[in-house]
Amino acid sequence: MVKVIDSHYLAVTAIVTVGYQFIFFVITALFKFDQVTDFAGSTNFVILAVLTLVLRGTWHYRQIVLTSLVVVWGLRLGLFLLMRILKWGEDRRFDEMRGNIGKLVVFWTLQAVWVWTVSLPVTFVNASDGGRLFQPADVIGWTMWVAGFLIEATADQQKLSFKNCPENKGKWCDVGVWNYSRHPNYFGEMLLWWGIYVASLPVLRGAEYLVIVGPVFLTLLLFFVSGIPLLEASADKKYGNSAAYRHYKKTTSPLILFPRGVYGYLPKWCKTVFLFEFPFYSRNLPQETTVWDRGNSKKKSRRSID
Repeated sequence: MVKVIDSHYLAVTAIVTVGYQFIFFVITALFKFDQVTDFAGSTNFVILAVLTLVLRGTWHYRQIVLTSLVVVWGLRLGLFLLMRILKWGEDRRFDEMRGNIGKLVVFWTLQAVWVWTVSLPVTFVNASDGGRLFQPADVIGWTMWVAGFLIEATADQQKLSFKNCPENKGKWCDVGVWNYSRHPNYFGEMLLWWGIYVASLPVLRGAEYLVIVGPVFLTLLLFFVSGIPLLEASADKKYGNSAAYRHYKKTTSPLILFPRGVYGYLPKWCKTVFLFEFPFYSRNLPQETTVWDRGNSKKKSRRSID
């Protein structure tokens, strides 16, 4: 029978997370050095996964596999983001925060909550005795993780290569998987963390299923807070007056990889309900207005400029 998780694991992971994020918060606040932000978040996942595995010491195959998946994801993403920001310079997300200690506190607090919450499925698995023998949920979860990891890693590399090409300066990335989704990296990240939750199901009992709050929190964060909305707003303000960009946005799914030739013809309600094309993703897009050209009595389209 599976042993119920010891609450000490939740306390230990919370303390470690707060302490680790506080260190980087101090670095950012004192030295205005925010290039380590994403590295701090990604590596924190690795620390929690390895720590809970070692503390429990059961070494069940399910614990080892899930811990390894988190380590691979965290190190790959953390190093990628660190190298990218060191090359490109300052993190623009902090342009309005560097001189505002209150906003910095909110940001780093949210990051600590994100790490601890999303790590819950792995924490529960590692704090248990490993659970039942091999289950279908293991295969399903691992498969989801592999698919999500490959999509995220591919999207990151394709966008990096695109931006590193001088000919693409001032353009938005629409190559590779970015031709099927405006945010394929976020799709991959959501998919792999939902995969980890599914792979943790054989261990969970009763109220422990509430660790679903981990992938749910991540999904809501990317959908409505610091993920898609911020990038959509930035892209709309930068490219919104380009007809080609507006066509790309109209015919490209915001998250799930989907053929553009089909997506562009779907009704708005279908895009919103099934493919997460929420109206507020376009609130910063310059609106098209119809005006009359008195010279030739024909209608012309004019885009308002912010």
